[in-house]
Amino acid sequence: MPTPLADTQAKAEILSANLPPLMVAADRVAATVSQGVHGRRRVGQGETFWQYRHYSWGDPISKIDWRRSARSDSVFIRENEWEAAQSVWIWSDASPSMHYASARNLVEKSARADLLALALASLLVRGGEHVAALGHSMTPTTGRNALYLLAAAMEERHLLAGDGEAASLPPFEPLPRYGRAVFISDFLEPKETLYKAIGRFADRGVDGHIVQILDPAESDLPFTGRTRFEGMEDEGSALIGRVEGVRSEYRQTMEELQAGLKDIAVATGWDYQVHVTDRPPESALMRLFTALAQPRMR
Repeated sequence: MPTPLADTQAKAEILSANLPPLMVAADRVAATVSQGVHGRRRVGQGETFWQYRHYSWGDPISKIDWRRSARSDSVFIRENEWEAAQSVWIWSDASPSMHYASARNLVEKSARADLLALALASLLVRGGEHVAALGHSMTPTTGRNALYLLAAAMEERHLLAGDGEAASLPPFEPLPRYGRAVFISDFLEPKETLYKAIGRFADRGVDGHIVQILDPAESDLPFTGRTRFEGMEDEGSALIGRVEGVRSEYRQTMEELQAGLKDIAVATGWDYQVHVTDRPPESALMRLFTALAQPRMR
């Protein structure tokens, strides 16, 4: 008789079967980025030697390597590599506003968000880390099955989006203290709403990373002349006779939105980056992966 775990794995493989091009693309992006990094080595409490570095004020005297220091005029600290696997919960937005691309040669924001989420998961499991889809009460796991489960969760969110039930903010889940979360969305919400959603995780001691996905047109509003704008989440429509006349005000509003996200990141101790869909996904993935490799500051 199949076990519950076997049933879950089978369901994940069936659901993720609808995403083979995305899985292939994610693996390709992950492979490209992995060539630019040398594993997920980072400072920690393990026993494996990593590197020497110069002593800085405040470093414990017990960490000084006196033998190495005696061979030079400097004092050196011996750093070991972190050996414990960490768990990372990943969420990519599938709400209607993410299904936007301003030109045929651009991908929708949701497609880029899913690509980054799966590529990041691929990199993490290659390094022995555990990943899970946020909002599905999943136990973080590693290996190829972790990617199937994440892809299945994405497919489920897109099905909900088709029924008008997809949330535009990460669903709260009581993650363990010192867990790590990655949120990928356009985050086109009021600052207070965003702070409340993200703060619930930060208050539990969760370390997080915010990736804001934008279409190039959302960054600078390049349209000209008489233009009608249609809201994608029941905001209605607006007809503007001369877009050039509101461009400056629009850019200021977008800058204020991004400044608000930066403030949230500073207040919570989280990492924040903006990725525009006309840029290569590898650049965003590299920065995100590098940020995850850094030791927690809190």
